[in-house]
Amino acid sequence: MDENLWLVVGLGNPGPGYAGNRHNVGHMVAAVLADRLSANFKNHKTNSAVAEGRSFPGGPKLVLAKPSTYMNVSGGPVAALLRFYSLEPDRLIVVHDDLDLPFDTIKIKVGGGHGGHNGLRDIIAATGTKEFVRIRIGIGRPPGRQDAADFVLHDFSKDERAVLPNLLTDAADAIELIAAEGVTAAQQKVHSP
Repeated sequence: MDENLWLVVGLGNPGPGYAGNRHNVGHMVAAVLADRLSANFKNHKTNSAVAEGRSFPGGPKLVLAKPSTYMNVSGGPVAALLRFYSLEPDRLIVVHDDLDLPFDTIKIKVGGGHGGHNGLRDIIAATGTKEFVRIRIGIGRPPGRQDAADFVLHDFSKDERAVLPNLLTDAADAIELIAAEGVTAAQQKVHSP
């Protein structure tokens, strides 16, 4: 097993109908990273699409995964990926949308609850631990009385789409920083004003 290996799971829903949804921002970040690594996603026996590569020669190896299941049953594929790659949960980075953060905000967190996020809830249940790294990507709260479940299953607005490439790049940078320098160093850089 590679001693410097990280599993990066971008959460989302499968299929082209969901591709641009706020809920699929984890998939979007995984795609940005795969482009950087010149890696292609391939179907994997863990019910995920997987791409592998290194940010730089001799650097940490990243296994990028997009579960092929719906968001609320992401736990099975994530647990299977950890087993397949013989990784402990402290080498897992889960990238997900977060209603509690303003749009265009990124926070790095280790551990904690699921905060009502069904993907995280299922991963915690399937892995038996909360102790993994989360890249929380702020999508903001729904306007007016719009239901949160409806909001996350809609595409980003036109104004948001103008900013989205920078947000995805920042999230990908944060993941590479965690893999290269550790969570604390990444938090200090990403969370500084």
